[in-house]
Amino acid sequence: MRIFVIASTSHFQLAIMSKARILYISQHIVPFLPATQMSSVSRNLPQGAHEKGREIRVFTPRFGKINERRHQLHEVIRLSGMNLLVDDTDHPLVIKVASIPTARMQVYFIDNDEYFKRKAVLHQANGKLFEDNDERAIFFVRGVLETVKKLGWAPDIIHCNGWMTNILPVYLKQLFHQDPYFAQSKVVCSIYDEGFEGSLDSRMAEKMIQDGIASESVACIQNPTFDALNELAIQHADGLIVGSEDLSEEILEAIKNTGVPQLSYHGEEGYVGDINNYYDTILEGKAETVSE
Repeated sequence: MRIFVIASTSHFQLAIMSKARILYISQHIVPFLPATQMSSVSRNLPQGAHEKGREIRVFTPRFGKINERRHQLHEVIRLSGMNLLVDDTDHPLVIKVASIPTARMQVYFIDNDEYFKRKAVLHQANGKLFEDNDERAIFFVRGVLETVKKLGWAPDIIHCNGWMTNILPVYLKQLFHQDPYFAQSKVVCSIYDEGFEGSLDSRMAEKMIQDGIASESVACIQNPTFDALNELAIQHADGLIVGSEDLSEEILEAIKNTGVPQLSYHGEEGYVGDINNYYDTILEGKAETVSE
């Protein structure tokens, strides 16, 4: 017999929420890249969630600036070997993994020689953005979702950190929503002020449409600026967190007007508890399936 139990604050439901599966997808993570507010949150929050009894998985791009020998990255053969089509070109997907010993936490890295081998993160030596940063974001997000399927792991919440992850909500809801691993997943996006000047490739929306994304869903990134990518996440997320103190008034107003569950700026201390309580707010709105 299958019973659908609506979330409540009972001890039984709190136990279910504590065991929730949280997928973290982050653009930068300490100690693999330098400390910023986003990379520090992306390092500490998963550990805090794990310590509260939740199952976690953590994904980030394997930028060439990351020292593989120092951090002891190694390829996960059973997860690698898939090709992803981006703008009509096949790109091999390589999955690597490393541990953060002090946290007993594993981090999965999305890798590809063409996109991530260069010894830099987002900018060329002359300070200009790499011309393929849009494709790197598309490859990263799709690579995470495909790899999670290979892991056979169904996340309850997907928490996105960084503008490269802001396209995930629309991919999940339009290309992966019927997949049993993601059918019940809720997407939370933290919106930061760690962005870029100028625009990504003007064909970014077109490339996403080629993947099967509806044209009206990516209308806001016809000119893919940092603010436009934040707007894309805000339009499609199930929950929003103000990740930086100095977001523009326009972005704050857009977040406020969505009507989805929101968490105001959490500061640099105490956010692990605040965000984990916020996860429970998201989970309370979802029916749980219990076998009897």
